[in-house]
Amino acid sequence: MSISRHYVLAAGGTGGHLIPAFALGQELLHRGHHVALITDERGAKIPGAPDKIATHILPAGRITRNPGSWLPGVRAIAQGRLMARRLYDSFEPSAVIGFGGYPAFPALLGAFAENVPTIIHEQNAVLGRVNRFTARQVNAIATAYPDILRLSPRYQDKVHLIGNPVREEVLALRDQPYPPMSADGIFRVLVTGGSQGATILSDVVPDGLARLPLNLRRRLQVTQQCRAEDIDAVRQAYATHEIPAELATYLPDLPERLGWAHLVIARAGASTIAELTCAGRPAILVPLPSATDNHQSYNVKEMVHAGGARAIAQASFTPVELAKQIQKIALEPGALENAAKAAKGCGRPLAVSDLADLVESFGKAPIMHIIKPKADKSSGFAPSPALAKDMAQ
Repeated sequence: MSISRHYVLAAGGTGGHLIPAFALGQELLHRGHHVALITDERGAKIPGAPDKIATHILPAGRITRNPGSWLPGVRAIAQGRLMARRLYDSFEPSAVIGFGGYPAFPALLGAFAENVPTIIHEQNAVLGRVNRFTARQVNAIATAYPDILRLSPRYQDKVHLIGNPVREEVLALRDQPYPPMSADGIFRVLVTGGSQGATILSDVVPDGLARLPLNLRRRLQVTQQCRAEDIDAVRQAYATHEIPAELATYLPDLPERLGWAHLVIARAGASTIAELTCAGRPAILVPLPSATDNHQSYNVKEMVHAGGARAIAQASFTPVELAKQIQKIALEPGALENAAKAAKGCGRPLAVSDLADLVESFGKAPIMHIIKPKADKSSGFAPSPALAKDMAQ
């Protein structure tokens, strides 16, 4: 019988940080543990958190290259650190797990101050700012890719290749075969730009699909996620090209649609790539050029190198280029099936259980009813220009 412990997950207010945190939280609950989540106000509004996880909102100071952000940013971090220490005093976590993003920083600082074991998980192929800044002090670093940029070789002895946890519905797709497609059968294309859609996909994809040869274009069946402000124009474009398309601003049944898709056109976020490789679906990926440290361009490298995807830089993402890349993969016999197999080969379906195993390996002894010395609850964290400069880089 396993020992029930307490764990704290700390994640930034985006789906990219929170989806793997939710997946780990659910796994830890399944194993009989108690879990709390630290995030910011944005993160508290993102759906998907398991019901039994208590959410705590902490200040998350954002420090940018603008020196004007340094003092208020450091003050917010200090306040968040103090609040985290108070939470740990009552919740007594066996470990704190950070998933990147600014809200994770004060949570990890509080754990360092309380001598609570810490683990960070990096979803992207480039180590994020908060994870870079805390890598020296944490007990373990879980990564999603074999090669991580901006991860110092000094920390290799505590690096564990885990992958990105995905939803159970997506994990179930791994046992399903790639949907068969005969020479004259329906060609199903799924287009998604992440949690908010992507205007560049709305602008380019309908016209790109319209440039396909007639025999391929007539077989198309498209599902596309769009921003609310783009959806009417996209609907009109597909109607003009006489391409059947189902459009929505949100796809609650995305795993099901991924299951029957023959080709996916998408951004290159970490969660998107984790789901594509877990399910084994070929893709054309358009990295977001404004992503921090250009991490989406590095996220695609493993999948592209394996042959499971083609990447098109946004500057080169035109209807002509898109049509050319689709033809290369859709008209060559067996190419889609081979790409699907290559994509699946990059998947790490055991990511959530492996991450939970790692977390459980850093656990304190069972909580005992003892008299604890009174902890110092002062912030102990004075604003430092050097710190602010490091965080902004």
